[in-house]
Amino acid sequence: MRLTLRVWRQQNATTDGAMTTYHVDGVSPDMSFLEMLDTLNEELTVKGDEPVAFDHDCREGICGACSLVINGDAHGPERTTTCQLHMRAFQDGDTIDVEPWRASAFPVVKDLVVDRSAFDRIIQSGGYVSAPTGAAPEAHATPVPKPDADFAFEHAECIGCGACVAACPNGSAMLFTSAKVNHLNVLPQGVPERETRVLDMVAQMDKEGFGGCTLTGECATACPKGIPLPSITAMNKEWLRATRKVSR
Repeated sequence: MRLTLRVWRQQNATTDGAMTTYHVDGVSPDMSFLEMLDTLNEELTVKGDEPVAFDHDCREGICGACSLVINGDAHGPERTTTCQLHMRAFQDGDTIDVEPWRASAFPVVKDLVVDRSAFDRIIQSGGYVSAPTGAAPEAHATPVPKPDADFAFEHAECIGCGACVAACPNGSAMLFTSAKVNHLNVLPQGVPERETRVLDMVAQMDKEGFGGCTLTGECATACPKGIPLPSITAMNKEWLRATRKVSR
């Protein structure tokens, strides 16, 4: 396959960026998108040009590092992570636009790399349990109803990639925050911080400058782990409950 890439190049957050066009030959349909970018960077390095900076780590679809907007879609045309997107999703001769996440809370570090530490600060504000847990307990030591366990596990699948923010017209982080809140609030270990967790994490999310949620649903559509849109509704109910309890 021969592809034309239009890649966003930007030296840092304080400089202007622009799309730069590259041509890549010999792309196998079985390559992942990141392997295709590796090929581009090898060619640039041989020519003495600076390679394109992009985030990656495990390349197994579980770390959430590979944050790219591909042809206008977070992680590309398939509902998966960028590292698990293969070039067979494209056609020979295609022109592909590659950009970083676009959100004021995710400033560009360089090229396709953005700073997602805002997510870390949301987690730090309430994504923990204070109960001493020690070593891993026996599976049946703390009974958890199966519906609650399934609900918690569904939300624990969030990998914090930020696709929800990139896809949202408002740059909202509600889906990410709701996944973290709901994961812990439904479990017995998370009960002591149930009210403070949702209040603190939502307050930190707002402080970071993420946009408001209008429930357009683009976040859930882009989420590679399938966190459902009703997760936001569940968190809103938790927030209202906590607000009323605190105000008494």
